[in-house]
Amino acid sequence: MSRNPGAEPSAARRRAGGFTLIEMMVVIAIIGALAMLVGPSILGRLGDANTTAARTQIEMLTVALENFRMDTGRYPTTEEGLAVLRTWNAASARPAGWRGPYLRKPVPADPWKRPYLYRSPGEHDAESFDLYTLGRDGETGGEGENADLTSWGEDEKK
Repeated sequence: MSRNPGAEPSAARRRAGGFTLIEMMVVIAIIGALAMLVGPSILGRLGDANTTAARTQIEMLTVALENFRMDTGRYPTTEEGLAVLRTWNAASARPAGWRGPYLRKPVPADPWKRPYLYRSPGEHDAESFDLYTLGRDGETGGEGENADLTSWGEDEKK
């Protein structure tokens, strides 16, 4: 009587069907080592990306502020803020010459989810405005991703 070949797998066939615990541990160790090598590099790039995004947004808002000034003859006041670049407050009079909106979308928050700081007239240029963000830490000064990013062209370090 012959045996049914599919009824009982051989020992060699059973071993080839999966991974051993040692093999799995080796793969996990390799993946962990790669993550430790690549992770800091990726996180560093994220910080650079946030800083670049903030600089780009400040430049975009500066262009909108200049367009506002060309139409109205002045920059928005500190009280009007950046929101007047998108729409004017119905409770106040529409600025003379306003031909906005000067932004297609609402005023963005900085990459760290805080509003940009705006002051007009500015402390750094009394004829203009100050537009800035305090960086990741939200405090004046700092370096790297914590540095203040400004519209007056220099990162503020106090």
